[in-house]
Amino acid sequence: MTRITRAAISAFLAAGALLAAADGAHAQQDFPSRPIKWIVPYLAGTSPDITVRITGDAMSKILGQPIVVENRGGVAGNLGAQLAAKAPADGYTWVYSSSPMATNMRMYRHPGFDVMKDFVHVGRIMQSDSVIVVHPDAGIATVKDLVERLRKNPGKLAYASGGVGSPSHMGAELLLAATKTKALHVPYKGASESTNAVAGKQVDFAIALVGPSLPHIQGGKLKPLAVLSSKRNARLDKVPTLAEAGVPGIALVSFGGLAVPKGTPAPVVNKVRDALTQALAMPDVRERLEATGASVVPSTPEEFAQSLQAEIALTEKLMKVANIEAQ
Repeated sequence: MTRITRAAISAFLAAGALLAAADGAHAQQDFPSRPIKWIVPYLAGTSPDITVRITGDAMSKILGQPIVVENRGGVAGNLGAQLAAKAPADGYTWVYSSSPMATNMRMYRHPGFDVMKDFVHVGRIMQSDSVIVVHPDAGIATVKDLVERLRKNPGKLAYASGGVGSPSHMGAELLLAATKTKALHVPYKGASESTNAVAGKQVDFAIALVGPSLPHIQGGKLKPLAVLSSKRNARLDKVPTLAEAGVPGIALVSFGGLAVPKGTPAPVVNKVRDALTQALAMPDVRERLEATGASVVPSTPEEFAQSLQAEIALTEKLMKVANIEAQ
């Protein structure tokens, strides 16, 4: 009797395991069967937010389910990343994974997540240049003018950034280190707020992403001095690179894409990746994304993960050069 009972129990458990596996496979096959949440670890109106809304709209039509964008800004993107890392690995929670998330692995002692271990990076979407901006009434027409103003007023000028460890923060500190000048750092919650601070004369300058600063530049509220890239930006073709402006050796590019929590089933990841690839191949999607000042740069999952790993190594180097300590 005991043997029969044990055998029956074993058979029952085996049948249960098979049913569970079948249900799991069925769920993966039917993915997606309900709305998807895409977490943006930054404020609404920022470049990542705009990128996600444009891309998500196209992917929603491809996948046949709504994609709801959830802005969870705070702590330089760490808050949203933490929430995404803890989400169920079922494909229904995505996160905009970006170079600042990789930077935060070194900028923060306890970021609350591991960008390389807690996520599956599906693919890159875009990359964006940074630009030095001042107020048009500041009496600063060139990078040389800014450097001279900094040298005459050591530590008295203030610059805005999108947060500690953001590209705007790192870029400004590298500029100060290269020109042997000093300025006061005023961190804001995101790129939109930092550019608004310059436009509102709350600070003297900022190194901002081209995307959120472009409308202010076109509207005459911000004056661009130089872009921090190896070549001129197509949307700001009359603005010199920082090297052309007399400060070589500094080039920073911000990039971002799509990631899901680690453990998400491969068939689900593949469906998400295919939808992303299709969306970025659409001419209207590329046109809308690049109208923000960014460049659409799709990648394989492996390439995207490698670029994030390289960003961590670059951050270590830049922190030493700019003498920045982890928070």
